Amino acid sequence: MKEILGICVILLALVLCIHAASRPHIVFVVSDDLGWNDVGWHNQHIGSYYLSKFAHEGVILDNSYMQPVCSPSRGSVLSGYYPFHTGLQHGIIMDSQPKFLPSNFTLLPEKLQELGYATHMVGKWHLGFCNWKYTPNHRGFDSFMGYYSGAEDYYTHQAGRAYDFRLNDEIHHPPTGEYSTETYTKRVMDIIHHHDPQHQPLFLYVAYQSVHSPLQVPQHYSDLHPHIPNENRRTFTGMVNAMDESFGNITNALKTGGYWDNLLIIFTSDNGGSVTDGGNNWPLRGNKGTLWEGGTRVPGFVYSPSLLSKTGYTISEMIHAVDWFPTMLKAAGGITDPHMDGVSQWEMLQNGTSSARTEFVYNIDDIKGNAAIRVGDYKLITGDAGRKDDWYTPNHAHLHHHSTTTSTSPQLFNLRNDPTEHHDISSQHPNIVSNLQDKLANYRKTQMSAQNPDQVQHALQDYNGVWTPGWC
Repeated sequence: MKEILGICVILLALVLCIHAASRPHIVFVVSDDLGWNDVGWHNQHIGSYYLSKFAHEGVILDNSYMQPVCSPSRGSVLSGYYPFHTGLQHGIIMDSQPKFLPSNFTLLPEKLQELGYATHMVGKWHLGFCNWKYTPNHRGFDSFMGYYSGAEDYYTHQAGRAYDFRLNDEIHHPPTGEYSTETYTKRVMDIIHHHDPQHQPLFLYVAYQSVHSPLQVPQHYSDLHPHIPNENRRTFTGMVNAMDESFGNITNALKTGGYWDNLLIIFTSDNGGSVTDGGNNWPLRGNKGTLWEGGTRVPGFVYSPSLLSKTGYTISEMIHAVDWFPTMLKAAGGITDPHMDGVSQWEMLQNGTSSARTEFVYNIDDIKGNAAIRVGDYKLITGDAGRKDDWYTPNHAHLHHHSTTTSTSPQLFNLRNDPTEHHDISSQHPNIVSNLQDKLANYRKTQMSAQNPDQVQHALQDYNGVWTPGWC
């Protein structure tokens, strides 16, 4: 009897191992502040060779949306919920602010761990670190290398008043003078090389520091673009090239490491580009931090050598940041929560079918008093959509000639006919305005008040100049 039970256990383990190995390896790559016009498939003057190659050979996302700024976007992706349901709808998480993605939300890596995945994160967290329970190693990631805050020096890892770089929970010091993109590339390749793709599926979350300010890159990258007159833009483009080279090295490691036959790669920016820091969203209107398309509609693509039945095209169906959680979970064979804001878009991405959603909320900020919603082709903005509301030329040394004045009254746009938001048609369609206002009102009934605590002055006390959890 014991022998039979032993054989059964072995067979069950074998079945589970085979089942786990059949789940796709998922690599989710996020660039920071990469604008609509900052990628080669939208702008031929950007030298993003590898990213463009994979975009063109995969599925380019033409209506992919994130939040206007970093923390809300990352929270949406990892939780599957809109920021106004997690309290992250107002701005970013400041370094010494006791603000976070609440721990009652189960995150994507935790669900993937339940399915047998190894889960690793490299790069920028920016979802709270005042308590250890809000940090990556305590939220579903087997390993983490990177920084907790929103921005830092690419070489020294100084973030404002303190040092911010970790390997798991420990303070980590990469080689002196090493550019962070190189540090992350080495780490990702190390994970790829030491993992057995035949034995266990891999989830890899690569959250590049690039191309967020400060504008820093090894000189030979910016030297590739002597034709760009604007110095900020020239440096920024070099930063894109450095990230692109990193992406090429990572994909090559995946190919040679035995991941290629069962691999899903997703690439996206976390929000629109910052025109004051070298980024560009032309011809879209607006900037990072605004509710205009330039702040929220982002470049992205999906690539797989084997899992997509239709490739080499651009899909215009809408997908939102909150959809990535259920989409990746569905691709991994998991069951999605019907109550979350996100919906699985796996069928759409696999087969080129219609989007699983017809509407989404850009944001509802109860402190700023602004909001926006898209239903079908129509977008309604209430309140101030953001001060940088112009159309910025590719070198953004100056504004496009058509300048505007920010409006606080409701504005309505037909994004199919007018994707660059030149024509407010609210006065011509009062019934549509009223209908969308009603929809926003219903969403507001479910919102969580925005987290907006004061910054804590003792956040660095007793931590020797290193950003460290333990002060909330």
